[in-house]
Amino acid sequence: MEYEFLTWDVTDHVATITLNRPEKLNALSQGLRQDIYSACDQAVADDNIRVVLLAGEGRGFCSGADLTSGGARGAGAPSQNERLNDLGWVGKLSSTIYELNKPTIAAINGVAAGAGMSVSLACDMRIGSSRSRFKTVFAERALSPDTGMSYFLPRIIGYSRAVDLFFTSRAVDGEEAYRLGLLDRMVEPGEELSCAQEVAAQMAALPPMALRSGKRVFQGNMDLDFHRALKNEMFGLSFAAKSPEDNKEQRASFLEKRPPKFTGN
Repeated sequence: MEYEFLTWDVTDHVATITLNRPEKLNALSQGLRQDIYSACDQAVADDNIRVVLLAGEGRGFCSGADLTSGGARGAGAPSQNERLNDLGWVGKLSSTIYELNKPTIAAINGVAAGAGMSVSLACDMRIGSSRSRFKTVFAERALSPDTGMSYFLPRIIGYSRAVDLFFTSRAVDGEEAYRLGLLDRMVEPGEELSCAQEVAAQMAALPPMALRSGKRVFQGNMDLDFHRALKNEMFGLSFAAKSPEDNKEQRASFLEKRPPKFTGN
């Protein structure tokens, strides 16, 4: 499938979605948003894909909503379907990424601001470097947080740190982002994507049903009490067990002292 505003690659069970509006720091125009929806749908539908990697072309990850197009018919204007969605395009974008039923990794090669920061937070992991830069932006644009930021940010770094970043709208560099927990891994500048690809390859070598079931359990248990979380884990185990060939392969490879080869069956 051809995309206008992003590039798509699948290698060894890893789909790489690269936002490709470098002249606009990959700002989220309507066209780019539609491409993201389509690419995520494609990743969900393809059982060959086990991990999704999100990256940005050029010197930034994503600078947020496109404010330069202007006008109801401009590149940043919401489509009719987005306007009919009671969550708006901001809700649709974050839910599309967060609810993608396979592990997701964001490679943060530069700025991630506003809705672009939220997009990175919607991913399961973030990998960056000293040149990574996070900025909430919303308050200085006379806006309250959207695109899921008010949900993701306090759960990732804690309430007081989250509102500090929102109330002050200050930029956070890669070193501080790693200390706060916005970045899960810190690498040298220029190695963000290669590290993300390495981590994605490690994930893709594992049983895909276990990864998908585990993601469902972790997300579902974030707001549950202990005993309900335990019951959710049992449901997750039942889904993971629906790959009998991978379960046999796990046992056989252990006994034969060789690396396992999982198929998802």
